Amino acid sequence: MKFKSLIITLIASSIFLTIIICIWKILATLQGLSFTNLNFNLNLLLSLGLVITCVFIGKKFNHNLKIFILSLLFTILYTFLNENSPMWFSVGIFLLILFFTNKLKKYDLKYLNQDFISEKIVFEFLSLFAIVFFALVILFPFYIMFVTSFKTQTALLINPIDLSIDFSKNIFEIFKSYFVIFKTYDFGRYILTSSYVSIGTVLITLLFAIPAAYAVARLNFFGKTFLSTSILIIYMFPAIVLVIPLYTVFSQLGLRNSVEGLLIVYTATTLPVAIYMLQGYFKSIPKEIEEAGLIDGQNWFGIIIKIIIPLSLPAIASVSLYVFMIAWNEFLFSLMFLDNPKTFTLSRAINHLTGDAETPRQYLMAGSVVVTLPILLIFIYFEKYLVSGLTAGSVKG
Repeated sequence: MKFKSLIITLIASSIFLTIIICIWKILATLQGLSFTNLNFNLNLLLSLGLVITCVFIGKKFNHNLKIFILSLLFTILYTFLNENSPMWFSVGIFLLILFFTNKLKKYDLKYLNQDFISEKIVFEFLSLFAIVFFALVILFPFYIMFVTSFKTQTALLINPIDLSIDFSKNIFEIFKSYFVIFKTYDFGRYILTSSYVSIGTVLITLLFAIPAAYAVARLNFFGKTFLSTSILIIYMFPAIVLVIPLYTVFSQLGLRNSVEGLLIVYTATTLPVAIYMLQGYFKSIPKEIEEAGLIDGQNWFGIIIKIIIPLSLPAIASVSLYVFMIAWNEFLFSLMFLDNPKTFTLSRAINHLTGDAETPRQYLMAGSVVVTLPILLIFIYFEKYLVSGLTAGSVKG
């Protein structure tokens, strides 16, 4: 038995669990609980006892039954030894321990006896801690935004730093800010406008990007090498540099305060990266498939429609998601080109609200949630396509 790996496992895992429990306790204070002590040393001893039990039990019992019983016993002991807390806080502790003990599934005496296992264990727990830490740093502003959207003006004036939600109110009172922004500030119109602009940008970009990327990947023409290497040169220039000449041109053409003008600008800015992403994927498709299509009587247009597009759906999906997110979140061009509230996108509407000193802060936060939530849900659902599309074509064969 290698005691070094056992000691490292006990120390690293116990400290990790203790820190996670302390973080959960700190977050609970934001919901109005008045804890006075983190009890770090006591929680460290409890965590150490849990890890020792998990390691020495190993795989002698059913894993699901083992982690459930250990999590329940730890929660009961933790609740008894620490300050009084509501049921929801104890349920959170139970879920944290359930997650943690499940991570210790492979950590038994046999596993800890392998070579170079100590370095692997340290790396695993450091990675877990880094994920938790940076997730908190990133998600905390969203949490503040979300909680503030449920506040009333009186509550914000009395205690601006109170981040708890009063669930004793009825549904209408809790979601009052969302009812107000849709009824008074006409956010339904802004959602439709942003959806129209974003989906339109995706369709127009794909309409031009797919044949252009195929031409760069497969066809030989004058300037092909220069085009394929300098296709992203537009991103060397800051957007603010392009705004002024575009503003002048669009004013002369009558395209200001129009959704069509935004579609032109968004397509022009997203088309280069769409071509760049798709050409790499098209190059990874074997030429023999296209040659077989030519033998069967297909022209180049038929090859793109019937062969290239079906085989490239992951890359096309990732490009669509990327373009949609850019168009949905874009602010600078919509700020410069849109002055009429009837044509505002969501990001422009939020800026319009901030310009009014009388707009309550909870309405601004509710509008921000409306802007953020759809794109967040779409990204979570289609994230696998974005990753596969970005990495596709990096290796041929």
